Amino acid sequence: MAVKLSRRKLLATAGAAAAMSSFKINVARSQETPIKIGFPVPISGPYGTEANDQIRCAQLAIDWFNQESPRKAELVVRDDKLDPGEAATRTLELIESDKVDFICGSLSASVQLSVNQVASKRGVIYNSISQSDTINEASDFTKYTFHEALNPHMTAGAVARYVFSRAKGKKIAYLIADYAYGHEMQRGFRRVAAEMGMEEVAEVRHPLGTTDYSAFFPRIQAARPDILLVVNFGRDQLNTLKQATDFGLKQQMQIVYPVLLDTQRFAGGFEPFEGVIGGANYYWTLEDQFESAKRLNDAYRAKYPDQGVPTAYGALGFAGVYGILKGVKEAGSTNTDEVIAAMESMKYDAYKGEQYFRKCDHQAVQSVLIIRAKAPSEMRNQWDIFEVLDTQPADEKFLRTCEELGHKA
Repeated sequence: MAVKLSRRKLLATAGAAAAMSSFKINVARSQETPIKIGFPVPISGPYGTEANDQIRCAQLAIDWFNQESPRKAELVVRDDKLDPGEAATRTLELIESDKVDFICGSLSASVQLSVNQVASKRGVIYNSISQSDTINEASDFTKYTFHEALNPHMTAGAVARYVFSRAKGKKIAYLIADYAYGHEMQRGFRRVAAEMGMEEVAEVRHPLGTTDYSAFFPRIQAARPDILLVVNFGRDQLNTLKQATDFGLKQQMQIVYPVLLDTQRFAGGFEPFEGVIGGANYYWTLEDQFESAKRLNDAYRAKYPDQGVPTAYGALGFAGVYGILKGVKEAGSTNTDEVIAAMESMKYDAYKGEQYFRKCDHQAVQSVLIIRAKAPSEMRNQWDIFEVLDTQPADEKFLRTCEELGHKA
């Protein structure tokens, strides 16, 4: 018996079929089109060693996502040359030409502000992996801004509390790279120094990229500090410590860094670094405590067998991309507002225990490691260069307050 359908039912059935067909096509297209994450970092220049390991580790986060998702992700790398103008150009290129969905990267305060401005104006989420908290301030922050890296208040504060509480004397001196990173880290040191009654006896500033520190050390030695707080990065750190060792500074005072770079320790050998204390976001021996750290280390060793272990800044590259893709998974979408909402509500273990983004400024609330560079006799293998002395837990009380940053309560 034939079933007669009204014209209205026929049209409704046809419409539903067309809609379902369109839905399947759109799903198929979305699965074919990769989720693109733009990754501007300073491949060329003094921070190239750190940037290249960030690329390697960021790719591991892409691999992790692709193993579990039908829709694949892709990393699109650009060299920002540690220059704000170049970074703005490359970020614009990533968004408008490469059609990236998200941005992650940068290793400099001024560069991250430039990237953030371009991305935010175009409604693109940017997860910064630079240790400057200017980006957290209300004047530069937008809802699209996230900050995966530690910030100066967290890092310098954690190191200062550890070192000052154990110091034999109260006199401190500063040797500071004269740009935003140096100034912000010094601010973090000074805040804790004031709280703990330390006496500042000298402050010396040097230009970024200084190769000869011999003119600076006599001024520091004349002040006779108990602790020398040094704030510089990349090759500047290695050059400073090589020359400080030659000058005999380590026999006269404890040298302390807010961020002690494993990349430069691998490059420069044990002698310049031995006995120096500093901070870090990650060290590979965390694999003894956290399954997530072991997972990262194992993936790194498998993919890059000649590179050894992930560096601390490499791990930031992993965590920055992981955080974005975790947000995509939680949202079930690449829609910007939905991913922002997901990232704001996530508590997750990317690579070293639980962390989350604070709501007011999207700062990643996470642990800080206090480390000391080992002597050769203490090393178990060629990668065993630091001892973890202490860990500051993930806690908002170690951040500048939202009100201090200019955010409304």
